[in-house]
Amino acid sequence: MSAVSVEPLVVIVGAGPAGIATAACLKRHSISSIILEKEYCCASLWKNRAYDRLKLHLAKKFCSLPHFPIPSSAPTFVPREGFIQYMDCYVTEFKLEPFFGRFVKSATYDSSLGKWLIEAKNTTLNKTETYTGDFLVVASGENSKGIIPELPGLDSFPGETIHSSEYKSGTNFQDRKVLVVGSGNSGMEISYDLSKYGVDTSIVVRSPCHILSKEMVYVGMTLMKFLPMSLVDHLIMMYAKFRYGDLTQYGLHLPEQGPFYRKFVTGKSPVIDVGTVEKIKKGEIKIFPAITSIKDGKATFEKGEEQTFDAMIFATGYKSTTNSWLKDFVYILNGDGMPKMSFPNHWKGENRLYCAGFSSRGLAGIAMDAEAIADDIKTIRNNAIKIINKLF
Repeated sequence: MSAVSVEPLVVIVGAGPAGIATAACLKRHSISSIILEKEYCCASLWKNRAYDRLKLHLAKKFCSLPHFPIPSSAPTFVPREGFIQYMDCYVTEFKLEPFFGRFVKSATYDSSLGKWLIEAKNTTLNKTETYTGDFLVVASGENSKGIIPELPGLDSFPGETIHSSEYKSGTNFQDRKVLVVGSGNSGMEISYDLSKYGVDTSIVVRSPCHILSKEMVYVGMTLMKFLPMSLVDHLIMMYAKFRYGDLTQYGLHLPEQGPFYRKFVTGKSPVIDVGTVEKIKKGEIKIFPAITSIKDGKATFEKGEEQTFDAMIFATGYKSTTNSWLKDFVYILNGDGMPKMSFPNHWKGENRLYCAGFSSRGLAGIAMDAEAIADDIKTIRNNAIKIINKLF
């Protein structure tokens, strides 16, 4: 084991948007930090695990990272490649230099030293390195590992099964019959993309959801600066009903809570329609209820109907893997690797442990976390300096 000579004030784990935003905010306060990233690039989720047609679902004014707005020349809804370019520019702007190829194996708090001890494998040199810091920021994200649910008979399915994080384009599924499991934003957009390429597409919809256009969300978020959330929810739901009509006949049901209140309380986002609804109405995308079992390539659904498929794509979410390496996670996270405290107090734990990007509030939530963490560390540092100056 080799000890790293540099001892920064703050160690950040993860070089996604949350990690680089936190490092940038700290740098503006002249606070030293290092970023440990297991991949060999920043924003690896966006670069390596996102489908080709992905765009930001919110207008760019709601998606900038702190202190560096998305350029005015960019389209209102920035495509994936454009946002990747923006994040690369962000890293350059703040002269951030993440340590790539560092797979964090453990992070523990040493109470005798009052410091965090982090062990990471340098995958380039194949050796273990030790880092210490007064503060630790977990920025490894909520979307660390894709979840594929346990379904009776899934292991015997003869066709292709992938998680949505592996999906790139409908061109890879032409001439096949595909079932998308999961009706959130990824599931709905992947279904649209498949159908656009002529794929025989079906989607499993188990839960009620709000379906809005990007424009509806933009209007709603703008109105909430001036009107109560309950009124905005009412107006946007009327707007959606006028635009889409009654979708219950197609198997799409509304939640009891309004779209923005539901997002605020549960973190569950409305589905942003990219053209999927029209294809559902035309019968080009078929809707099925929950799967009960799979046998010999056939999926059996809740109402007893059976269908044969050639491939299944699971847009069934992600889980955090932070607890596998953060040994003292109890200072800030629950057993599922998510914050113990609810928003907006989720980002700060005990013993100078923080988490950024765990609020389920997208890029706006990441920006809020980064600034709050940097400001808190600045306050603690300044108070410590005052005490030292009084003593000496």
